[in-house]
Amino acid sequence: MALSLRAGLWAAVRSPLTPIWLVIFLLPFGRASELGILICLLGAVILFVRDRRALAGHPGARLLLWLWAAYFLAALISAPAAIDPGRSWSSVAAYVRFAPFGVYVCFAVRRESRLNALCLATGIVVALWALDAWVQALTGHSIGGPAPPERISGIFGAGNLKLGPVLASLSPFVLWMAKRHFGRVGLIVAMLFLLVPILLAGSRAAWITYGVALLAFFWIEARTPLRFAAWILAACVVVAAAMGVAWKTSSRFDARMERTLAALHDTRHAINYAGSGRLDIWRVTAKMIAAHPVIGVGVRDFRDAYPHYAPPNDHFVTAEACGVGEGACHPHQIVLEVLADTGAVGLALWLAALGLAVRAWREVEPDARRRAFPVTVALAVTVFPLNTHLAFYSAWWGSLFWWLLALWCAALYADVPDDAPVVMPYMRLRGRSG
Repeated sequence: MALSLRAGLWAAVRSPLTPIWLVIFLLPFGRASELGILICLLGAVILFVRDRRALAGHPGARLLLWLWAAYFLAALISAPAAIDPGRSWSSVAAYVRFAPFGVYVCFAVRRESRLNALCLATGIVVALWALDAWVQALTGHSIGGPAPPERISGIFGAGNLKLGPVLASLSPFVLWMAKRHFGRVGLIVAMLFLLVPILLAGSRAAWITYGVALLAFFWIEARTPLRFAAWILAACVVVAAAMGVAWKTSSRFDARMERTLAALHDTRHAINYAGSGRLDIWRVTAKMIAAHPVIGVGVRDFRDAYPHYAPPNDHFVTAEACGVGEGACHPHQIVLEVLADTGAVGLALWLAALGLAVRAWREVEPDARRRAFPVTVALAVTVFPLNTHLAFYSAWWGSLFWWLLALWCAALYADVPDDAPVVMPYMRLRGRSG
């Protein structure tokens, strides 16, 4: 048995899927997730050493590079006239890594069996994070340490309050896994299992993200408008009950809801307070966009530009927590981020990429859309524009975004039969390529 376990572990380490999975597995540990990206980058280099014409045979990799070109060019064009050229140019240089990373993912995930294995492994990791969050909600402690006063933080820790957004964005993998292995009952249990940690994590953007993900799964289960409405009604009853229990039993959730309900006072100050100062950020962002409408203030230069357009008493300029004189870090909204950082040119490039992605999705066979369903939902809810967001041009959230985008491009074209040979980016130059 020991030999069998050792052989299994060695096979997992040697698998071309392992570095892709590492990006997700190491997410709670900050920049450690870059290790997986680095290994994938090296794998892509080895791939092209072995076959310089490899791209010609993979439409998913070509689609990935076109999407990356839009993301990269938007940043590149904004850099020469940036508020802080040094920061922008270093950010642009860092974005180069996403191209070989994405190409590696596309070639490593050429078979549906590999796609399913990676989605399953991701679902297991996210489910374990949710279980850890349950433990923290019940005991006050988790692998990441004690919970902060305002919300649970799970494995991410009190200094990195990203549990809610990450659980919500990656929830489709858990829901897909539960439905695939345990049917509709498993799906419902998984929905409830994720609901409580996402609620108690306190990120209202995550609540919206998870809600949109649930709608996608409701529609797949219902298939008709009447049944879809019934699923939504049942979900509303369950969510209302869960929120009621959390409101009465969790001081953290109670404080979050009190802040949210402050918006009902219908005053500018109350709405801004309920939105954690988002109105102030967006007002300053609008001034920034008006002053730099074409190519923006420079990618990742929002924080440096913020004090120049904010009023003297702006909370984000004066608060010690933000660093006095620094201002808000980013606009907290994907469209405003692209406009502020990269201007109208950048937004046009992003919209062109969106059009290309939608066209690719519509042109593939129904089997490909079915195959890519969990990744499609995860990517769609992550970029859902009617929400607030983390920064898509940042190192950490940008890595998660590109992981999803690369896996989506791979999933659309993961149609190679299991018994057919393919070129694989293994971590060595010698050996089989199957």
